[in-house]
Amino acid sequence: MTAIDLTSASVVERAQRISEDVAGPNAEAVDRHARFPVESVEALRVGGLLASLIPVDLGGGGAGIREVADVVAILGRGCASTAMVYAMHQIQVACLVRHGRTPVLAAYLREVAADGLLLASATTEVGIGGDVRSSSCAVERSPGRFHLTKEAPVISYGAFADGILATARRTPASPASDQVLVVCRRAHTRLEQRSDWDTLGFRGTCSNGFTLTSDDDDAYVMPDSYADISSQTMLPTSHILWASVWLGLATAAVDKARGFVQAAARKSPGSTPPAALHLAELVAVHQQLADLVQSAARRYDEAWGIDDREVVEAMGFVIAMNALKVSASQLVVDIVSRAMQICGMAGYSNGSPLSLGRLLRDAYGAALMVNNDRINANNAQLLLIHREH
Repeated sequence: MTAIDLTSASVVERAQRISEDVAGPNAEAVDRHARFPVESVEALRVGGLLASLIPVDLGGGGAGIREVADVVAILGRGCASTAMVYAMHQIQVACLVRHGRTPVLAAYLREVAADGLLLASATTEVGIGGDVRSSSCAVERSPGRFHLTKEAPVISYGAFADGILATARRTPASPASDQVLVVCRRAHTRLEQRSDWDTLGFRGTCSNGFTLTSDDDDAYVMPDSYADISSQTMLPTSHILWASVWLGLATAAVDKARGFVQAAARKSPGSTPPAALHLAELVAVHQQLADLVQSAARRYDEAWGIDDREVVEAMGFVIAMNALKVSASQLVVDIVSRAMQICGMAGYSNGSPLSLGRLLRDAYGAALMVNNDRINANNAQLLLIHREH
């Protein structure tokens, strides 16, 4: 890949080049072999995009959530697995930026920015049934030190991460819901693989299961409770950036459908192909998804910019972010399915340049990342007591 000119290219321009020159051309191989998108992540590191969300005074790009969401969508257009890795990394960065208000954690963020470190997450745990707001493992402390052992059924790209942010009970005596977030640095953490990642879609995220063991300075246990980190930062950032991945994926499907219809039109000048009507309908649905994602990103970005935590913890905002995740994960499947109907066998065939198989398989994973049923159940409880103002 040609070196990226950081002095003249904006964040979005750099993302566009990486998506077109690196992520897109390698997407099929990443999917076919279920391998980590090494080339794309290295390009993101070289291009400074892993540090986009880190404040300028800590060596980062100083971008907001809205700009990062745009980058995620651009990457998703080329390779959904690359976009998901980038999105999950930025979710962890967001938690450190907003809640790592200590000299030690600020220094770690400077290291993340300077060295292009890749951060992963370990919030799920064997035996808790997908409830990330509950932990069975606990932080054990000795003077100035912590020890943590966690059985994680999934740590996306854990084997490739330079740091992992893991949830755990605050102490062995704490209830399951009294959680903290622990920064597990690579040099102080051991991962023993327990399961493989052989899935229908998002194969390049390499989300194997591991036993995580970490021993380090207790300054790497984040000071804010995980309840606050989750509600104020992790959940809204996750829903927005995941939805941005699906927007990029959906855009790739629309691109293929548009190319199919335009090729048909060139074969019959002066006539409108029958599929053109379906393309118009597809573009309308895609616009719904784009507006949904972009408005949510803008809304959260405004609260992020002024550090307004009351806004993001308001019940109406939580309901809206939950609804974003559910709606976006349903719309992306609808969009890719419509595109396949337009492209016909060209979209159904794996060997075709218009193949939509990878996009459809990735799209079906959207509803399973924090299952939609769990999110709808949470919203159902909130709606029983929420009053619009």
